[in-house]
Amino acid sequence: MLPWILALLSALLTCTLAIVYLWWIKRRRTEMRLGLQALAGMHWREFSTLIKRMLREQRGLREVADPTEEVREPSSDFLLSDGPNTWLVSCKHGLAYRIGTAAVNELGATARLSGAKGGLLITEGRVERDGLAAADKQAVEVLDGPRLWPLLQPYLPGEIETRVRATARHEALRRIAISALGAMTLGLLVGLGLQGLHVETGPSAIANAAPVSTAAAPVASTAAPTPPSPVATAPDAAPAATAVPTADNSRDDPNPDTATLDRYQAELARALARQPGIASGVWQTRQTLAINRTGELDEVWPRVCQEVLRYPALRNVRVQLNARPGVDEPVRWRQCATY
Repeated sequence: MLPWILALLSALLTCTLAIVYLWWIKRRRTEMRLGLQALAGMHWREFSTLIKRMLREQRGLREVADPTEEVREPSSDFLLSDGPNTWLVSCKHGLAYRIGTAAVNELGATARLSGAKGGLLITEGRVERDGLAAADKQAVEVLDGPRLWPLLQPYLPGEIETRVRATARHEALRRIAISALGAMTLGLLVGLGLQGLHVETGPSAIANAAPVSTAAAPVASTAAPTPPSPVATAPDAAPAATAVPTADNSRDDPNPDTATLDRYQAELARALARQPGIASGVWQTRQTLAINRTGELDEVWPRVCQEVLRYPALRNVRVQLNARPGVDEPVRWRQCATY
């Protein structure tokens, strides 16, 4: 009975630890990931509006209006003030951003030229370690993905917040069910192992083993030492070569590191250059892909999206479709998909 009690306790302990981790830690991380994807799927003007509302209600900052400008062009960079002090806010909209020292230094310099006390860099992406170090020197506050999500979560539209919470809850419950089955299997294996050990070390096995060991003792003492076997002294066979796992070239990672993201962009540019009707694809920024086309727009655009959607990390980039050489037509801006 005791082995099965220990097996039940081990299963309950494993299941409890899995529930605590999956529900209280993993579920919140999933909510943050899905919420940042939802924010990145918004139009940049909607995102800027959320940022202004958050800063106004949480920090008392209001947008600075320039009386000399009759019509102000919408921008992702704007000035906010609490009265005596002014801050320059820069919104880098998109999950693909990996911001380093250059962007932070540029924001700090622009803030000083505009007479602001400091800068505020906001993005759903990530600011690299060197960018964080530069932000401390440039009087720039950084609000990237993990820091931004708790601040913007209360301002998400109701239907988006409901969908994010429901999806994260469903995923957590599914993982908890799988973990419970695993804990039951582990408890069963522990119980069977302890039961077998209990049977082997029972009183009858000990009583039967005692005479055998006593009778064998004199024999062991009078036996001549056995010379070492030549087989035993032979060198061990060379260990079998282990297969080296091949590198995983999957494109399904929506949040790759900087080197992988650079490789994705280079692969996409080469693939687009091979498509009919496209002369070249050039990355102007992390979020802007310029297409120099020679074919009709309706023929080129499906081919562009076909290649872009192969990379989840690049699917929401802005695509600039330039006019054909010698043809008087406007530049088009489009987006293949949003999160």
